[in-house]
Amino acid sequence: MTKIGIILGSTRPGRNGEAVAKWVLEHASQRTDAEFELVDLKDHPLPHLDEPIPPSMGQYQGEHTKAWAKKVAEFDGYVFVTPEYNHSTSGVLKNALDYVYAEWNNKAAGIVSYGSAGGARAAEHLRLILAELQVATVRQQVVLPFATEFENFSVFKPGDYNLQALDVLLDQLVAWSTALKPLHAETASASV
Repeated sequence: MTKIGIILGSTRPGRNGEAVAKWVLEHASQRTDAEFELVDLKDHPLPHLDEPIPPSMGQYQGEHTKAWAKKVAEFDGYVFVTPEYNHSTSGVLKNALDYVYAEWNNKAAGIVSYGSAGGARAAEHLRLILAELQVATVRQQVVLPFATEFENFSVFKPGDYNLQALDVLLDQLVAWSTALKPLHAETASASV
């Protein structure tokens, strides 16, 4: 079965992303066409990139890097839940993406973003980063503005209309992840 990781891209105390990621997981888990798992970057503490060899070489030295590579490799696709910090994605998510390379290749991703402008600018930056990692991003995106989807700009209370956008994102993501599965499996076996 196709396996999708829902990556929570914020580790900040009091973060809004945890409620958003759990909402995505709760809705996605009702599907029968894929398995979904929440991956909280708080559970994978990575220092600022400290690998002496570029990740594209696949010669990971640190145990934290090897553990992260193993986790990333488990999935056929990803939903990235990203905040928008200063017109971009979070530093912790960018750092986690930078740590490994081949484990991301030839997979698909969808983006759920939140922030003052719904996280739209963070999502656009994230698409550029993912393209360099050979991750195909689906067109559909879920954009959650603080002004409409968060009571008092802090308590996540999404309107039900967001579920339609999330369903389309998940439909596209499962289809693309399933289609790319043979390609990334071939790449993974070639690098062993």
